[in-house]
Amino acid sequence: MFDYIIVGAGFAGSVIAERIANVLNRKVLIIEKRNHIGGNCYDYKDENNIIIHKYGPHLFHTDYKEVWNYLSNFTEWEYYHHRVLAFVDGKKIPIPFNLNSIYEIFPKKLAERLEDKLLSKYTYNSKVSVLEFLKEEDQDLKFLANFIYDKIFKNYTAKQWGLKPEDIDPQVTARVPIYINRDNRYFTDKYQGVPKEGYTKIFERILNNKNIKIMLNTNFNELINIDLENKKIFFYGQEFKGKLIFTGMIDELFDFKYGYLPYRSLDLKFEVIEKEYFQEAPVVNYPNNYDFTRITEFKHIHPVKSDKTTILKEYPKAYEPNKDIPYYPVFTEENQELYNRYKEEAESFKNLILIGRLAEYRYYDMDNVIKRALEIFEEKVR
Repeated sequence: MFDYIIVGAGFAGSVIAERIANVLNRKVLIIEKRNHIGGNCYDYKDENNIIIHKYGPHLFHTDYKEVWNYLSNFTEWEYYHHRVLAFVDGKKIPIPFNLNSIYEIFPKKLAERLEDKLLSKYTYNSKVSVLEFLKEEDQDLKFLANFIYDKIFKNYTAKQWGLKPEDIDPQVTARVPIYINRDNRYFTDKYQGVPKEGYTKIFERILNNKNIKIMLNTNFNELINIDLENKKIFFYGQEFKGKLIFTGMIDELFDFKYGYLPYRSLDLKFEVIEKEYFQEAPVVNYPNNYDFTRITEFKHIHPVKSDKTTILKEYPKAYEPNKDIPYYPVFTEENQELYNRYKEEAESFKNLILIGRLAEYRYYDMDNVIKRALEIFEEKVR
């Protein structure tokens, strides 16, 4: 009945489903355990007509022209450049930390001295990771490095990951650079924007094909059985000879055979505020104060006329199986070794393809997962 079964209706699963349906003209079933498509990118309009990102803010940015062009088939864009502030020592300063941040937080003479030293050491418009910057020997630059580490990076990282920064994989810490410029944009990619009608509309258009059937509110293991001994996949009790494309948690796929892979989750608290705007920027980070890491105000992302505004406070937490949503894999050597055992198990199945943040146990931005889906389609599906 189906040539392909895809578990998960986020970007990874939806993009591959669209390619299979339109390019190959083959039938595909998508199994999604939530009651909606779109994965963590799902959004909706609240009672004040404000587009809300249900699982936290998603801002599209990419340097991949082919990814931008692909997604542009399914949406018009509002060109949008994301800005983030951080609440530090009673002031709100631009993040990532840059030359403007220095002048916001330090006295003018000290700021000028720090800027001169930075520009004599680093090329303008370059960036350096926080942990690399801490190796500076110059006393002024060492002072600045310690300030950024202590006031902006250390406590935020501890809240977000439940680990010390030095215990986190470099691929995570590298995501928090210091910019040697005056560009207050959070992203510097060539293509940046938010979909005019929101992300859910993109998914509706991507999946609008007679060859695609979607089952919501369904856990994959209600229909699919993995025979570990004989390396076979069963669907509704019969051996499935097509390809299974899996975007969920890889440890769950194999019934936690080697144990649970750790994830970080979020407790998301939405509030409607009785005023036109709540804060100066779309996102304000709180590295040191309060238990939440940041506040998002969605009207800055999708402007709309309203006397009220909706904000979101994010409280990071350890993921509890069967209770929370697994947002972020926790990158440590031990966890990577555990993942590799599951990956080796998956590779012993001829008709199983893994893709996505949970299945590959790695951090993907939206553009990267779309690019990965397009590549997987060409390499392993087509």
